[in-house]
Amino acid sequence: MGDMSSPLPKQQQHETYDEFPPEWADDERMCFLFSAFKHNREVNCTDWDSKMDFWGPLIVRTCRQRGAVCVTLQELNQIFHRKGSFPLGLGTVIQGMVRHGRLQKESEFAANVDSGWLSWGVGLLLVRPLKWTLSTLLGTSRVPLEESYVVIELVKEKATELLRVYRSSPIADRALLSFQELRTMAAHICPDETTLCLALLQLQREKHVTVSLHEGEKIVKFSQPGQGRVPPVSDVDLGIYQLQRSERLLGERVEALGEEADRCREEARTLLREGKKTQALRCLRGRKRVEKRADRLHAQLETVKGILDRIAHSHTDRLVMQAYQAGVAALRLSLKDVTVERAESLVDQIQELCDNQDEVNQTLSGAALDASDDLEEELKTLLEESDPDGPHTLPEVPTKPLTPGMAPGRSSESFLASLPDVPTSEVNITDEELDRELSRLTLADTVAQKPLKRPEPAL
Repeated sequence: MGDMSSPLPKQQQHETYDEFPPEWADDERMCFLFSAFKHNREVNCTDWDSKMDFWGPLIVRTCRQRGAVCVTLQELNQIFHRKGSFPLGLGTVIQGMVRHGRLQKESEFAANVDSGWLSWGVGLLLVRPLKWTLSTLLGTSRVPLEESYVVIELVKEKATELLRVYRSSPIADRALLSFQELRTMAAHICPDETTLCLALLQLQREKHVTVSLHEGEKIVKFSQPGQGRVPPVSDVDLGIYQLQRSERLLGERVEALGEEADRCREEARTLLREGKKTQALRCLRGRKRVEKRADRLHAQLETVKGILDRIAHSHTDRLVMQAYQAGVAALRLSLKDVTVERAESLVDQIQELCDNQDEVNQTLSGAALDASDDLEEELKTLLEESDPDGPHTLPEVPTKPLTPGMAPGRSSESFLASLPDVPTSEVNITDEELDRELSRLTLADTVAQKPLKRPEPAL
């Protein structure tokens, strides 16, 4: 076995990318990353995981930059060569990515989809034979240099983008597409046939695409928005596809005949200017024949378009009929227990309930009025009791000012005359009641003056 650290031949070296990680400029770090893995991860799991964490994401990112969904060990060696050497552990990295489901052999990826795509012909998928020779093996990793591996993350991205482009294209309403039409439409997404096939295989795995062969032609059917999975290709789909294909071919033929007729007319004009009248007439007769063929093909083209229009209308009519049928079924279920007699009974019940509610409202309104009348009577009584003009037992408040003392020289008679009149009302109390009250007061004073007897201490 030769020295795998020797530089690649000049013709095999690949143009390096500028978007490598910062470590790419560190010679010491890259010397470690370019070295081979230990035979067992348990020897030094830190070094092992450090290399895996560096090379795995870098492989995916590099493939994404190139627009590729699959890669070989040989291509990786060409991409990652640095200062005359290439990484010795890429085979181990590939095996690790396969174990974690990030890579898969291209042959296995295609075989896992029951599509029959491998019968489409040699070269559709790059299924390379395995060459188990020392010249095609890298160290002891036993990863063939030419074995193609699919980057699962990237092929899923391509599949999603392909489905989005198809559904937003003008031909999204067509049930079937030829493989060549699809390749032209998706040229900016899938740069080569292999990438397109892998993306379609992923979509078929996701039930968004079905593929088949019809009269030796590869045709593709996509699922429509809202469909959980794409339905199989039916005879109606094939019939419409044939009509659409005939429409395109007839249109191209009519356009070509029109251009030929214009050339005949210009040639006749040129010959006429040159004085070659006979040849000019011959060109005009040829122009008439071309125009007749064009008219005949145009009539056939209109017939095909009419059939396609009828099919389109039939699809619309079928949708309308399905909607009507669903509406009738729903209406029948909703009116299952509804009859005229039952409707009249319900109306009578509703009217009776409304009448009862009106009576209840009137009763509640009357009770509220009665309660209001009671409150009015009580308020009137309170107002009468607080009337200042009503009867009272207290004497009137004197209107003359009271003097704090008699002025000098003023007689006692004049002072007495200034006092208010003595109330004339009698106090209803007898002499006996006054004597009893006096006795109670005397007894209370005696008890209050008698000293309290202190309690004797216990022996």
